[in-house]
Amino acid sequence: MAPIVPTLRFERPLWNAGASRIAGCDEVGVAPTCGAVVAAAVIMPVNCKRIPGVRDSKTLSAAQRDRLAPVIRRRAVAVGVGAASVAEIDQLNIYHATHLAMRRAIARLGGHDHVLVDGLRIADFEKEVGPYTAIVDGDALAYSISCASVVAKTVRDRMMAGLAARYPQYGWERNQGYATKEHRDAIRAHGLTPHHRRSFQALHTLLAGDQLSLFGGDEDAAGGPVPEVELPEDLLPDEADALADEVFAAQL
Repeated sequence: MAPIVPTLRFERPLWNAGASRIAGCDEVGVAPTCGAVVAAAVIMPVNCKRIPGVRDSKTLSAAQRDRLAPVIRRRAVAVGVGAASVAEIDQLNIYHATHLAMRRAIARLGGHDHVLVDGLRIADFEKEVGPYTAIVDGDALAYSISCASVVAKTVRDRMMAGLAARYPQYGWERNQGYATKEHRDAIRAHGLTPHHRRSFQALHTLLAGDQLSLFGGDEDAAGGPVPEVELPEDLLPDEADALADEVFAAQL
């Protein structure tokens, strides 16, 4: 089935009502077992023409995203990126940490009139960002959210590639921290890093050796203690938001 092409049908009524700075906002990295969650917010010009090929970042290849992200940034009125670190994910839970990353991204826009956000309504979000519209499958349906999804995905992938250079055993440049077989095997062999989300039940289940219920039983259970990995002093988990901003700037 052909991928859904996003439209401007959510932006146009707001533009027609006089709101010129409509921010699409999306996040990436909710499901992985390690790494920060990253959000982007993008304001496109009023009555803009859509960039061919832009759609939900999950339906694009890495090469397509890398080609589109700089085009989006050149044509956008404003782009902001924000992240929530593993420490914040473990402290707040992934739900609240994701919304923290979104608020950080929106705050970097330099002002906005309305936000279009992917997903369901968010408790107290309007108090933080002002008027907003939650759109289920917004990353596939709303053009500005699709733009944000591409930007966020390229930033997070670059962040994970940077971590992969420090921890090459885990294949993060390929799996981006998802619980692939390669990643699970590496955890058994090399232990957890400071960038693994210790609050995630998936990791507790893996460490307990219960593969059958969590991952479908595609390998034997493995028990025993998992060693710690020393934290690199120059990349602390609570620096993820600043790191996302640096990665974003470096992509210019």
